[in-house]
Amino acid sequence: MRFRLQPTPAQEEALLEHCAHARYVWNLACEQHQHWRPGRASAPGYVKQCRQLTEARREFAWLAAGSQTVQQQALRDFAQAVANFFAGTHRRPTWRKAGVHEGFRLSVPGLRAAEAKRLVGLQRRLARAQRGSKRRRRVKAAIGRLKAREVDRRWDWAEQASTDLARRFDVIRVENLKIRNMVRSARGTIQAPGTNVQAKARLNHSIHAAGWGRLVKRLEQKAAGRVERIDSAYTSRTCNACGHCAAENRESQAVFRCRACGHTDNADVNAAKNIAAGCAVTARGAFQPLGEAMNREPQPSSSSA
Repeated sequence: MRFRLQPTPAQEEALLEHCAHARYVWNLACEQHQHWRPGRASAPGYVKQCRQLTEARREFAWLAAGSQTVQQQALRDFAQAVANFFAGTHRRPTWRKAGVHEGFRLSVPGLRAAEAKRLVGLQRRLARAQRGSKRRRRVKAAIGRLKAREVDRRWDWAEQASTDLARRFDVIRVENLKIRNMVRSARGTIQAPGTNVQAKARLNHSIHAAGWGRLVKRLEQKAAGRVERIDSAYTSRTCNACGHCAAENRESQAVFRCRACGHTDNADVNAAKNIAAGCAVTARGAFQPLGEAMNREPQPSSSSA
């Protein structure tokens, strides 16, 4: 849904200030990435840039006077733009100019955070409410409405994303994730209690909230016969440029640097390119999509294959 804003002069000035801050943060991130050259340390990612933003807000009052949410969202948008560039779907992100690229964005996750905070408050009220009371029924109904809204949002996203992908691509390859295994509880038993139970529970919740299974299911329904599930084995350690496979290629959770050819990329983007090319063992057996038997460690096909 779209609405036309009619801000007052004071509100218009505040909105323009948000635009200026978002543009300033974006351009700083762009400068950091353009400074990178082969042989130099990798440009900072979103998390590190957020830490740098916090330090900058402490030092510069004019930046601290703006919205931290707006500024962090600009960094998040830049990180997505860089990922799109490495994926080959978009051009490299460039500088934004005053009076030309005016705008800022507030994403839905910010609204979800507010809803999550409200949900915690409702759950606490529910715990204090007397069983069978009208107050308890009202609180339970409010919690149900919040959770239903979250489910509706997740289903709507899956519908829109799957329709867009099915229309634009003849072949769609997805990582064959064992979601049920991924979201198993770490609670354990009385005799053998689990470890990091709360952290695992949060991870499970985020996996469910992402709606991966729903997206793949709708893709297979809308693009019948055109969706391939690709085994993710070795895709995170195999270079998409030369095919060299080694555990040392993945320097960290985010950085991939090939020890053979020096190719660098975001680790997840490199793995996604391998999956998109169908370079791993397929979920149906030990064969590449092209039909070549794989009796060794999976390696990507050459570009001429």
